[in-house]
Amino acid sequence: MKHNLILNTDSYKASHYLQYPPGSEYVSSYIESRGGQFPEAVFFGLQAFVKEYLLQPISTADIAAAETLLHQHGLPFHRAGWEHIVAAHGGLLPLEISAVAEGTPVPSHNVMLQMVNTCPACFWLTSYMETALLRAIWYPTTVATQSREIKKRIAGFLRETADNLEGLPFKLHDFGARGATSQESAMLGGMAHLVNFQGTDTVAGLVAARRFYAADMAGHSIPAAEHCTMTAWGREREVDAYANMLDRFAGPGKTLAVVSDSYDLWHAIENLWGGKLRSRVVNSGGTLVLRPDSGDPVAIVTESLERLMRIFGFCENTRGYRVLPDFIRVIQGDGVSRHSIPKILQAMKERKISADNITFGMGGELLQKLDRDVMNFAMKASAIRINGHWQPIYKDPVTDPEKKSKRGRLALIVDDRGKLQTVAATALGGRNNLLRPVFRNGTLLINTNFAEIRHLAQIDQ
Repeated sequence: MKHNLILNTDSYKASHYLQYPPGSEYVSSYIESRGGQFPEAVFFGLQAFVKEYLLQPISTADIAAAETLLHQHGLPFHRAGWEHIVAAHGGLLPLEISAVAEGTPVPSHNVMLQMVNTCPACFWLTSYMETALLRAIWYPTTVATQSREIKKRIAGFLRETADNLEGLPFKLHDFGARGATSQESAMLGGMAHLVNFQGTDTVAGLVAARRFYAADMAGHSIPAAEHCTMTAWGREREVDAYANMLDRFAGPGKTLAVVSDSYDLWHAIENLWGGKLRSRVVNSGGTLVLRPDSGDPVAIVTESLERLMRIFGFCENTRGYRVLPDFIRVIQGDGVSRHSIPKILQAMKERKISADNITFGMGGELLQKLDRDVMNFAMKASAIRINGHWQPIYKDPVTDPEKKSKRGRLALIVDDRGKLQTVAATALGGRNNLLRPVFRNGTLLINTNFAEIRHLAQIDQ
């Protein structure tokens, strides 16, 4: 799809070229998380944005279309500026974007990206791109961050209640595709979740990871039932619906998931899975994953596990927690969030049930119930060069000190304590700047693959 990048902005940006001081040449801006619900942000999404939007030149047709629309909209249009980009730069944006490596957890209140124009005639371009670039960063970064924070919590319960963390990569499954606002949101959010986990039903995330980050197959799934395919058999033939799932998908080394609450979850567990189909479940050679899908998640999960253990038995691991036989597990996909997951796992722990027994499926809470303010993302100008002299610029509103912005050209370093810290670029003093040039004048300078991103984002285990 051909994007008109000139129109990927806010309306008021169109008039800003007329608002800068005379002699303006370069404007430098940065992106940071100003705090919020997580202490650090997993930087992610820049390469996808660059490949999708910045490697194709704008054209005279783009300029004409943008001019017509913005004039009708009631705004001035910098035709001469855009024509200069086409004539002098072949339609490729004269910008340099430097950023920390994708996958890096960056503590809040630190720079993670810095952008500056490379042509003095285009001083207005840096901030013009704020809307497109900030949106491209805050959303996938927030999804990747939330996903990683949940991974930490699950890992903590596994350390306490399981013999190992081998199952961790598949403990949070992405159910969010249908709840996303668009295919592009599903692509970006689904891909961001896969930075931390390998289970997903969001096909768009797989496509994006392959397209933008050379991931041949970033995630995996299994055959699974939905209510439609189960209720299509009718209530009287519920057991036949379940038997058909075993006929089609069960077998040595195979895993399948079956939603079991279409009518009466307890009847399904006690009399169908644990009754008429019990021997088939036990002897399949694979794993049946039961999905309760309604009711209070804490109560339903713990009660389901208790009943399954009574019916199918359990063993006690080296930490003294109960574990179902390998042929049966539970996945909870209703009411799952970063708040409910620890509550469920804590309730299981109190009953001496290992976190090994459960996987979580997360939908709207994973990809959709997020906004820019979850981590207070902002892109702000911090320096301008006027008539050959750089000077810092900043905001410091007396009515909201939290919105105070940084000053000058910036760098990101590892300080003496081993922590990431933002410093003035002029104060580097030979230290390594973690903000690496990634894009310059229409060229992608660093092509990162998904494995590298996952490595940087991994948690301590």
